[in-house]
Amino acid sequence: MLFSIIIPVYNRPDELRELLTSLTRQTYTRFEVLVIEDGSVQKADAVVGEFTDKLAIHYYVKPNSGQGFARNYGFERATGDYFVIFDSDALIPPHYFEAVQQRLTTDWLDAYGGPDAAHADFTPVQKAISYSMTSPFTTGGIRGSKKNLGGTYHPRSFNMGLSREVWETTGGYKLSRMGEDIEFAIRIIEHGFKTGLIPNAFIYHKRRTNFAQFFRQIRFFGRARINISRYYPSELKLVHTFPALFTLFLFSVPLWALVSPVLFALAVGALVLLAVLILIDATRKEGSLRVGLLSVEAAFVQLTAYGIGFLGEGWKRLWEPKQFRETGADIEYPS
Repeated sequence: MLFSIIIPVYNRPDELRELLTSLTRQTYTRFEVLVIEDGSVQKADAVVGEFTDKLAIHYYVKPNSGQGFARNYGFERATGDYFVIFDSDALIPPHYFEAVQQRLTTDWLDAYGGPDAAHADFTPVQKAISYSMTSPFTTGGIRGSKKNLGGTYHPRSFNMGLSREVWETTGGYKLSRMGEDIEFAIRIIEHGFKTGLIPNAFIYHKRRTNFAQFFRQIRFFGRARINISRYYPSELKLVHTFPALFTLFLFSVPLWALVSPVLFALAVGALVLLAVLILIDATRKEGSLRVGLLSVEAAFVQLTAYGIGFLGEGWKRLWEPKQFRETGADIEYPS
């Protein structure tokens, strides 16, 4: 089977170099690489040139349109039987494509997703962010696991594969930003395609390198969840409101001191207990007290950033014209 690897890039040539280097170490080598330069100022052409004799690599430059449409651009030009999507801030373990090939040969999936993990060389902040994104205290441990809110696995585009038939049937991404991978996964499943998780097909996902970048990214995720509800109202579930409820609770704590010292003490105690539980769990899993402490900060940043984005976009949706709330028509999707 020939895989076509689709990598949209936007101003990240150094990250791309690390990703391409990891692809040169694959034990299964029947793949091509399509790098889609999505209107970048910092071009990656020189980086791609370093790998022309090491990989079957193709480089395309297009005006900026966002990651969803950049992936579609790659799908249209791919020659493989199966398409694989990676974010540019990923590192791919040597066994990755061997694991995918083995699974598809023994138990076919029309589309799959894989977990993400923190590499040993990641910074403490990156490891803390990676922990937070998969922690039972933030995501319920659902991300990258076999657990799923709806019972059917929804792949995510940071590590996702799909057959050529899926692309030809669905037409690819209909949104370019703001929940584009969630919307795409829903349509794949609605068309009756078989999806699943391949646990061994994990990647090392570097994500953001500081908490300010992480906050902006997760706030956008909160907005994206509301955006998806414009198209699929049933996809907005109770669990998605938890970060928003946490955010409202956190911001209200100082006011409780004016109402009741007892309630204020209980509220602070609940937050301290949560922090301690995260610290213990993260320290145990990561083997580092420093990463454990940073994981507490990462978890609080993640919950509040998602909550702020969710609440802000939710408020905006309440005041949209009725036809927008029902169809999502003519909604403008910012970068």
